Amino acid sequence: MANSREIQARMKSIKDTMKITNAMYMISSSKLQKARRDLKNTEPYFYAIQDALAKILDLSPDTGNEFFDERLSIPKQERKQGYIVVTADKGMAGAYNHNVIKIAEKEALSDNKNMLFVVGQVGRRYFEKKNIPIDINFKYTAQNPNMNRARIISEKVVELFKKGELDEVYIVYTRMVNSLNFVAEIKQLLPLKKSRLVTGENNYEQCYFEPNADTVFSYIVPDYVAGYVYSALIESYCSEHNARMMAMQTASDAAKDMLKQLGVEYNRARQAAITQEITEVVAGSKAQKNKSE
Repeated sequence: MANSREIQARMKSIKDTMKITNAMYMISSSKLQKARRDLKNTEPYFYAIQDALAKILDLSPDTGNEFFDERLSIPKQERKQGYIVVTADKGMAGAYNHNVIKIAEKEALSDNKNMLFVVGQVGRRYFEKKNIPIDINFKYTAQNPNMNRARIISEKVVELFKKGELDEVYIVYTRMVNSLNFVAEIKQLLPLKKSRLVTGENNYEQCYFEPNADTVFSYIVPDYVAGYVYSALIESYCSEHNARMMAMQTASDAAKDMLKQLGVEYNRARQAAITQEITEVVAGSKAQKNKSE
């Protein structure tokens, strides 16, 4: 059994680690709340964009066919797919990064025609270590997601889709179900689905589009896709910090259990040391007594 000094040193080390885990928990909690507010503040704008696209489609159903083109003439196994993979910049977040990368490896790397776009340092380091080519590296961190980054990403993939360099575009991210659960999933961005846009409510007044409905539609679509990308970036960011909070809470709880166990061991070691000292004093006293006699 370790002596009391060694046990005290271990207890001090664990307490110092607990300070770090508690601080990381509080930081992640603060960032999580801020990200949720940002998403809530921008949601009305994207709902308005979706309503605008729905209005154009209701009034002009043949508008924007290039964005709904499913490339049925191309066999499925020959279609070129693009995958936007959103990871974190740091670890210590449980299985958060692993779950996203697992989906990316299964889907994006199944065919060498597919293109890989990565956001986040963990994903970049992982694919670079595996010598997996990243077609476009946005060099963005996963921290502080904003609309400017989402627009740049969406404009690039929309451009590749319109040129025919990509037939399908997907985004792999982590969706936050609630404060306790989050799930990694894949969502198709392009081609668009009319069922997601058409409301079926034609209660619109007469509208005119300048120069024409198709041009207006093509200008709005990148912002619509950017809305999905921004939402995915925020959701991933929230899920990351939620995962880190849970990991840090688990670490803190484990540290408390270790301290409790070490406290018992320390008391035993201390009692053993006291008992040994008493025994030595009694033995010394008896020896002196026998010597004097």
